[in-house]
Amino acid sequence: MASYIRRRKFLATLVGGAAAWPLAAQAQQPAMPVVGFLDSESPEGFPHLLRAFHQGLGAAGYVEGRNVAIVYHWARGQMDQLPALAADLVARQVSVIVANGPSAMPAKAATTTIPIVFFSAADPVATGLATSLSRPGGNVTGVTSQGIDIGVKRLELLHELLPAATAISLLVNPTQLRNAETLSRDGQAAARALGLRLHLLQASSERDFDTAFVDLGPLGAGGLAIGPDAFFASRTQQLAKLALRHAVPTVFQDEFAAAGGLMSYGGSFIDVYRLVGGYAGRILNGTKPADLPVQQSTKIELVINLKTAKALGLTVPPTLLARADEVIE
Repeated sequence: MASYIRRRKFLATLVGGAAAWPLAAQAQQPAMPVVGFLDSESPEGFPHLLRAFHQGLGAAGYVEGRNVAIVYHWARGQMDQLPALAADLVARQVSVIVANGPSAMPAKAATTTIPIVFFSAADPVATGLATSLSRPGGNVTGVTSQGIDIGVKRLELLHELLPAATAISLLVNPTQLRNAETLSRDGQAAARALGLRLHLLQASSERDFDTAFVDLGPLGAGGLAIGPDAFFASRTQQLAKLALRHAVPTVFQDEFAAAGGLMSYGGSFIDVYRLVGGYAGRILNGTKPADLPVQQSTKIELVINLKTAKALGLTVPPTLLARADEVIE
């Protein structure tokens, strides 16, 4: 009888242990990786860009909610919030941080160990994000849509749209000294080649924007080109409204025309965010940021807002319309 009881206890222990095996195995499974998404903007205007980002992640084998989690931090234009938001992602020990232009430096300042994938419309070397494009160095890499040739092309587009203008202006951010100097130097050379005078305007705060647009009238500038800069990119809608309010034909980067600006010329943000997602996925798969050179988006788009052109009293040449990738009517 005692032998039978002992045998029953043994079987019960065996069955109970077997039932616990799946739980133990589950507990030993690696935790789902977490991507920290840090952006200076608001989520309302981002659905199409987030879709592109998820496509890039998906190409690397990651689907949100299935095998990767994403923590979204939006500064909603409050730049002073970015350091705290970046610090929170570091405290959460996320696997990788994805940061747009204005968010990239706060993210870089917050950690030297967590990988960071940035998107920058400006030169990441000139702004201090990367040591070089081929070897960004440390824990940071990313994607850029910038190109000085793009900045020069914006001046050419304004000249084509405004053939009677004898002067145009270029807006740069003086706090990004290397970037501003390069844009100014090449802009002056391009203007001379086009037979134009180029007036340089500077802005590093929202208050400076109002001053710059007011100064355009006395300068006699026919139009304005806005240089690639992370701060400017974070204020695209504000710049579009100011350009329309002051009746200044203006060209900037992707999303500017969609926000009500006259012309956008530059790298496709959709393409950029897809590339950023791909890089984040590769890092989740084990690639080190230092081994990933900064990518340059090669998809360049021209978008013209005909509604804004009409409000400005401009007739867009048919040849320019024919080259546009998109025309907003």
